[in-house]
Amino acid sequence: MALAALVSAVGLVVDDRILVGAPIWAKPFKFSLSFTAYGLTLAWMLAQTTWGRRTGWWAGNVVVLTALVEMVLVIGQVIRGKRSHFNAETAFDANLYTVMGLTVVALWAATLVIAVLLLRTRLADRATAWAIRGGALIALVGAGLGFLMAQPTAEQRAAGNLDTADVIGAHSVGVPDGGPAMPLTGWSTTGGDLRIPHFVGMHALQLLPLLLIALVLLAPRIARLGDARVRLRLVRVATVGYAGLVALTTWQALRGQPLIHPDAATLIAAGVLLAAVAAGVGAALRTAPDLVSVPAQAEPASDSKEFTA
Repeated sequence: MALAALVSAVGLVVDDRILVGAPIWAKPFKFSLSFTAYGLTLAWMLAQTTWGRRTGWWAGNVVVLTALVEMVLVIGQVIRGKRSHFNAETAFDANLYTVMGLTVVALWAATLVIAVLLLRTRLADRATAWAIRGGALIALVGAGLGFLMAQPTAEQRAAGNLDTADVIGAHSVGVPDGGPAMPLTGWSTTGGDLRIPHFVGMHALQLLPLLLIALVLLAPRIARLGDARVRLRLVRVATVGYAGLVALTTWQALRGQPLIHPDAATLIAAGVLLAAVAAGVGAALRTAPDLVSVPAQAEPASDSKEFTA
C-alpha cells in the first residue's frame, strides 16, 4: 500500500486527467494511504491478542488480500480512464464494481473477526483495552457506512432507469458527485457527503490508541495523567465522544448538508456533544481521594516495652 501511494503520488504529478471533478489519481492515493494506516494498526492490534491467534492470522491475511484486490481494481480503472466506484457503464465495468463490493464485504467481515478477538483478549492495562476495542468497534461502524454509498440515490430512483443507468450509487447526498469540493479531501461543499462519517469512523482505529499513547507520554509532566484510573476515564470519554461525532457527521450528511455549512440543528447538536465531552473530561481529571489509613491501637510487642502500630 505504501508503494501504491508512491505510484499514485507520481500519477498526480505527471497525469493531469480529471475524473468526476477530481484528479484521476486522487482516489488511489487516498485509498492507499488509508489502507497503509489501517493495515499497520490492525497488525499492532493483532499482536496484542492472546486468544485465537491462528484465527487472527487468517483474518489478517484476508484483510491484506481483499485490500490488494481493491487497489488493483481501482488503479486498473484509473489507467483505463474510468471511474471505479458506482460504474455500470458497461457489463465489464459493472462486473469489476461487483467484485470490489465483494472484497469490501470480505474485508469488513475479517475486521469483525479481529474485533471479536480483541474483545475476548484480556489486556493488563484497562485504558489500552478500551482504546483498542473502542477504536475497532467504531471503525467497523465507519466502514459499514460505506455500504450506504452503494445504494441508488433518491434522484437515481426517481429517474426510474436503474437497469440502464451508467452510474448507480454516489457519495454525495442531494447533489451530483463531482461538484464544488473541499481541497485535499474532495468532500462536497454544496451537499452532504457520506465519505465524511466513513472516514471519521474508520480512523477511530488509529486515533483512539494514539490518544492513549499521548496520555502516557504526557504522564511524567502532568501528575494526574500518571494515575491509570484517570487515563481510563479519559479514554472512555473520548470513545463515547468519538462515537457521537460519527453519529453527528452521518446525520448531517444524510440530510444533504455540507460539513462546512451546518444549520442551526447541527450546531446545537455539536454544541451539546462538545459540552458533554468537556464535562466528561473535567470529571475524569478529578482524582479519587487517597485512602486514609487508620492507625491501629498500640500493643505490647515484647518484654522490652517496644510497640508496633
